[in-house]
Amino acid sequence: MTDSAPRRARVRAPELIGKGGWLNTGDKQYTLADLRGRIVLLDFWTFCCINCLHVLDELRELEEKHRDTVVIIGVHSPKFVHEAEHRAVVDAVERYGVEHPVLDDPELATWKQYAVRAWPTLVVIDPEGYVVAQHAGEGHAHAIERLVEELEAEHEAKGTLRRGDGPYVAPEPEPTILRFPGKALLLPSGNLLVSDTTRHQLVELEEDGETVVRRIGSGARGFADGAAETASFSEPQGLALLDDSSGPAVVVADTVNHALRRLDLATGEVTTLAGTGRQWWQGSPTSGPAREVDLSSPWDVALFGGKVWIAMAGVHQLWAYDPAGGTVSVAAGTTNEGLVDGPGAEAWFAQPSGLAATADRLWLADSETSALRWVDPDGAVHTAVGTGLFDFGHRDGAAEQALFQHPLGVTALPDGSVAVSDTYNHALRRYDPATGEVTTLATDVREPSDAVLVGDDIVVVESARHRLTRLRLPEGAVRVAAVAHRTRRAATEVAPGELRLDVIFQAPAGQKLDTRYGPSTRLLVSSTPPGLLLKGEGADTDLSRVLELDPAVPEGVLHVSAMAASCDDDPANEYPACHVHQQDWGVPVRLTEGGADRLPLVLAGMDDAQTP
Repeated sequence: MTDSAPRRARVRAPELIGKGGWLNTGDKQYTLADLRGRIVLLDFWTFCCINCLHVLDELRELEEKHRDTVVIIGVHSPKFVHEAEHRAVVDAVERYGVEHPVLDDPELATWKQYAVRAWPTLVVIDPEGYVVAQHAGEGHAHAIERLVEELEAEHEAKGTLRRGDGPYVAPEPEPTILRFPGKALLLPSGNLLVSDTTRHQLVELEEDGETVVRRIGSGARGFADGAAETASFSEPQGLALLDDSSGPAVVVADTVNHALRRLDLATGEVTTLAGTGRQWWQGSPTSGPAREVDLSSPWDVALFGGKVWIAMAGVHQLWAYDPAGGTVSVAAGTTNEGLVDGPGAEAWFAQPSGLAATADRLWLADSETSALRWVDPDGAVHTAVGTGLFDFGHRDGAAEQALFQHPLGVTALPDGSVAVSDTYNHALRRYDPATGEVTTLATDVREPSDAVLVGDDIVVVESARHRLTRLRLPEGAVRVAAVAHRTRRAATEVAPGELRLDVIFQAPAGQKLDTRYGPSTRLLVSSTPPGLLLKGEGADTDLSRVLELDPAVPEGVLHVSAMAASCDDDPANEYPACHVHQQDWGVPVRLTEGGADRLPLVLAGMDDAQTP
């Protein structure tokens, strides 16, 4: 479903409703009528979602450039139970530097009113209160910028544009030593190095975990090498000791800079090992000289088999950096999001965010599938705990039925077991490969994101309490009441048999589909359970497809991944700028007689079939 010159459809925007109320507005509550005369951009997001975090960064420039005409409103729409807690949303807004109003919508009321189907989704509302565009996924900032400029000119001429200060009110900063720390590392000196993520710094602490030895990084978001005081990071996360002949050093996953950095522990000097500062997109190189290859939100690092393995959360893969050759390459994962084991080249991950290496296993916390997984020395991927994208909770016992909730960290323990920082359960869990059992080591650790062994103790990064907490590893396990959850989105009722899937993509004004090197679109479809799809599974270049659903399977999830590339349509420009638009959907469906026989998913534009 493509159209290189779409008409501008207009649909009256539904009201903004959220039981959690408004954040970043100085406690003022807003309606759409209060924002009339401004261009409103709704960003439907949830804080677990790496693609949502990418969009927050994509929008920063637009937000600054059009501050007097555009009001960005984050509509927080939770996937996990923890994300429906108001305090957790307040924390996430500060953690990720969100500098616009946020509506906390724990019951997905506004999500349903706008018929949103995926995180992230962007909706543009014109100054008269009409929806004029919808975009799902990443890579749309350039198109929205162009639309904003058109709307500014159009409504300035009509007299319906109102310029001025927006409703954003910055919260008061809190004077804590750390602010939403991410990962920690025990240094050879016995001190602890912590990624102070929200303050864009690394902090070296004494053995007590509280006394500051030094800070590395200016504290301002940026990407600059140099001395400890002048170098800059952007939301750094993972840390690992580097086996480096030139002296003691640490490799840093500089997440929002899409880079690996090197910290010289002796001098405090920061240099760049890998990455260009640009985010990796489909079609970009997947191997080569480390400083020339784009990365995508590296979240953690670990030394395994002589290489630095990278949890590449942004593209659901594991990559590896070779210090000897100065190269990077994909080590496992296809970029498809899900839980599939097997040879590295065929495995699927979902936002891997924590790594821990032993002699014969690389353990990983696969956050969006709430799973604990591992890679063997041959590069094959295995799952120890976890079933997929939609089941999570806090349940101990046999690994086949145990549940985590969005874990971000994993720590190898001396007895061969592993501790899991079970982030959204506020717990430290343990998995023992010898028995196949999951137990709970500690509760009431607020959003733990990592843990590090120090002697007989384990030091937990309590990210949402802005501190390190030292625990004695218990002999026994804590007993907790078991809970299990499924993703809370309502299922779409569809008819059994044939279902037409239409991915809507309209190239932004002034652009056309990029067909210079073949088809510029790609559609990949699969299902959980696999038996739901009798016909229509697999990859093709057409954005429309007829699926056949098995009437014997009452419900399941359709997994849809779409990509489209468009370029500036200027015959005079020999090298037009090109842009990739991409999104993954997981659509819960329920087969019902009389249900819909068409499933439209908007990648960019408006669905004409639903527009009056």
